[in-house]
Amino acid sequence: MKDSKIDSKPNRDKANTNQRLHARNKNNKPYDLKALTIAEPKLKEYLIKNKLGEDSVNFSSAKAVKLLNKALLNHYYGIKFWDFPDDNLCPPVPGRADYIHHMADVLSENNLGEVPTGNKITCLDVGVGANCIYPVIGVTEYQWQFYASDIHEKSISSAEHIINANPQLTDKVICRLQKNKSSIFKDIIEKSEKIDLVFCNPPFHTSAEAAMKEALRKEKNLTGKKVTSPNLNFSGISEELIYEGGEYQFIHNMIQESKLFSKSCLWFSTLVSKQTTLKPIYKWLKLVAPAEIKTIELTTGNKSSRIIAWSFLIPNHRDVWRKRRW
Repeated sequence: MKDSKIDSKPNRDKANTNQRLHARNKNNKPYDLKALTIAEPKLKEYLIKNKLGEDSVNFSSAKAVKLLNKALLNHYYGIKFWDFPDDNLCPPVPGRADYIHHMADVLSENNLGEVPTGNKITCLDVGVGANCIYPVIGVTEYQWQFYASDIHEKSISSAEHIINANPQLTDKVICRLQKNKSSIFKDIIEKSEKIDLVFCNPPFHTSAEAAMKEALRKEKNLTGKKVTSPNLNFSGISEELIYEGGEYQFIHNMIQESKLFSKSCLWFSTLVSKQTTLKPIYKWLKLVAPAEIKTIELTTGNKSSRIIAWSFLIPNHRDVWRKRRW
């Protein structure tokens, strides 16, 4: 890629080699179900015995998955209130935390090997959703500031409810409604603002039909049974999961628009679920010509994905950015 540095090596040096989660991830050990059921007593109702006769969570139940993640946030992150409508996406906390930690490492490369913390670091979560998960983890782990955007008023309202109910999040997260569904950064990032990190978990599915098909596949894998009406353990099919053209088109739009904010943001990034999306992503990035591109492999349980991050600032300009802001 002309005029661009590509780092496509998996970032495993700081990851837990057994669980394959980042070394700083609080979830990189087997679940302490005793502690988690104390944090969220209702979780006890959804424990089952695994093949070894040990207690385990019934992962085929959407309610169980949500309660598990509530318990993790309470026990490890001190988040006492975390609730949202059941038809909204329920994110897996361990995987979302890994995204935060790996991007913290990217910042450390621009900060003499130290992860910068505190309110001098400003992040943008594109598509915060009703669950507000990236600001929750980013604030509690690194005390970063967040702007949180979404196209849905109900999602913004839910995210603000979570923020206002947890004192450690208050004054750390500002939600912004994106009124133009065709835009990502426009009308969200103001001219005078500087963003150190952009996070994004793009809508995955191209249609409701595609989302339903994937839900049926997941349910069959979890239960071993053929089903015609999925239990939807990823908490419903909503527009959080659906975008015309799927993640392929969303990331394309994000890359195109990022060029307009090349001097406003230090690092753009997005999750990429499909391996087949990578080739066209690199092609699109080549057209906008960032100074550097990183590919960071992620593995949570049986699921593999990756982070694609890019910066338009050359190393010398990143150093100036650090000295002026951090």
